[in-house]
Amino acid sequence: MKYYIIAGEASGDLHASNLMKAIKLEDPQANFRVWGGDLMEEAGGHLVKHYRDLAFMGFLEVVKNLRTILGNIKFCKTDILTWQPDVLILVDYPGFNLRIAKWAKKVGIKVFYYISPQIWAWHSSRVHGIKASVDRMFVILPFESDFYEKYAYHVDFVGHPLLDVAETKPKDPDFLTQNGLSPKPIIALLPGSRKQEISRMLPTMCSLQSQFPGYQFVLAGAPGIDEKFYTSTLSGLDQAATVKIVRGQTYALLQHATAALVTSGTATLETALFEVPQVVCYSGNWLSYFIARRLVNVKYISLVNLVLDRPLVTELIQEDFNTKRLKVSLQEVLSTEGAAQLKAGYQELKQLLGQSGASTRAAKLMVGYLKDS
Repeated sequence: MKYYIIAGEASGDLHASNLMKAIKLEDPQANFRVWGGDLMEEAGGHLVKHYRDLAFMGFLEVVKNLRTILGNIKFCKTDILTWQPDVLILVDYPGFNLRIAKWAKKVGIKVFYYISPQIWAWHSSRVHGIKASVDRMFVILPFESDFYEKYAYHVDFVGHPLLDVAETKPKDPDFLTQNGLSPKPIIALLPGSRKQEISRMLPTMCSLQSQFPGYQFVLAGAPGIDEKFYTSTLSGLDQAATVKIVRGQTYALLQHATAALVTSGTATLETALFEVPQVVCYSGNWLSYFIARRLVNVKYISLVNLVLDRPLVTELIQEDFNTKRLKVSLQEVLSTEGAAQLKAGYQELKQLLGQSGASTRAAKLMVGYLKDS
């Protein structure tokens, strides 16, 4: 069968690539045409658009790049019609994918959605559009099933795919030497995957380095972001030259990290599953944040706290994200008591997220639904 898959971010590229591998086991003749990244291409997909050309963060950034976004949507529709897939599989990335889903349903293309848009966080009325446009929804967070049931929409909870990554990735004993790192304990920096958020988050994160001389600060380079961008962002900062950059090895970095400073998003959950004490950070364009505050209806910005429904990890948002507050919060998670409290909470989190094997369960369900139809 022919599968057209759209993922618009690094995390979507990872999860979609694992889904593709699992689909191949169920459907050896599977043919993939994809929007995503290197991992999806390596998994056998014909890559149409790379996600680095699709990532726009915040309301203002979307408005400024509206012509490009609309052009991508138009091209995507034409490409899907030309290829005529058996199913369109959308992976997260709601701003783009929900538009495509609505159109695809109208032209008679079957639509599956893997990793639900976070409509439970804001603009919940979009659930009605999803019910009308998406044939099957596959969710990865435990509370999402209950959310959709309130709207009489049955979805499949398959568990979180990050559990597979955290449980199966072996620790590389040569990681430090291969990357020119010292034996000092590591503070991992995960400033995000988009240029806009990296520019806002990274300088403040790095400003702590001189205040923690017993640690080395190591930056997780995001796929699709050139190293020159990081060096230019850090230029002029004290000790910026001593910040090491590790590319394409975020999980290996987390396995060796003592603590982490993490921009809100999927990375907060990844860090928790690798059991690394963390401080969650967020600073956005003031107008984008002002608008978002009035639309979002959740108590927390980190997935860790959302799943647990309590404030396990510290969240430093907007004006609270500053060197002074960040230093105090990092000291807390580095303490024996603070680290132990976080790691205990992480165990509870893993139980709530279900068992490993999300990609396999999703693939079996998807191929089964397609064969039944």
